Amino acid sequence: MSTRNSASDSGLTAARGGKPEQNEATFVRKRAARRVAIDASDNAGSIEPVESLPDDAIEVGAIVDAYGLKGWVKIAPHAHAGHGGDAMLAAKRWWLVKGNERKAVRCLQSKVHSDTVVTHFAGCDDRDTAYALRGHSIHVLRSDFPKLTGDDEFYWVDLIGLNVVNDADAALGQVAGMIDNGAHSIMRVEFPTTAKDGSPATGERLIPFVGVYVKTVDQAVRRIIVDWDADY
Repeated sequence: MSTRNSASDSGLTAARGGKPEQNEATFVRKRAARRVAIDASDNAGSIEPVESLPDDAIEVGAIVDAYGLKGWVKIAPHAHAGHGGDAMLAAKRWWLVKGNERKAVRCLQSKVHSDTVVTHFAGCDDRDTAYALRGHSIHVLRSDFPKLTGDDEFYWVDLIGLNVVNDADAALGQVAGMIDNGAHSIMRVEFPTTAKDGSPATGERLIPFVGVYVKTVDQAVRRIIVDWDADY
């Protein structure tokens, strides 16, 4: 079971499962194209205020600065391109959010620049306009995420909320978030429990998302089966 990151704890990552060899899990990191041009021949369009985001909009990063003098912006992605962060590179339409502001923009061109992504929007033609976009979070449609190549790959956003049970059919909780520790992904599984004073509380289990422990991910029935003791 291995993962490609594609967002923060709330969820944009891709995970891949499979049978481990010699009781070890594999860890696959896929490279993304270094440059993606989108509608570069058509500069028509503008930054448009909107009332709300589409229902399947997912946050993938944030604008941190202007880049250059011609209206490009610099973006800190929630995960590196090639690890799921390439979702923003594949999308032609983005949504920007800052406070109560909502804007729709058309992406003319994007490229990976070191550990950031730099992008040129239609209607953003100078540094001042780009600089004014600092602090906006970036959202793209879930349907614009790149298609995963393996049947055993999943984006983190699709794992959030799935029920987790062990191979003895004991309920362990629900996936509340994912963590990338650099070697593999970890499921943050929350479950109801009782505090020392008898009041309701929420417990947490951290289960490595690797083939040694994760046996089945069934999105149709929203369930993940793991080899994990309920007392862990």
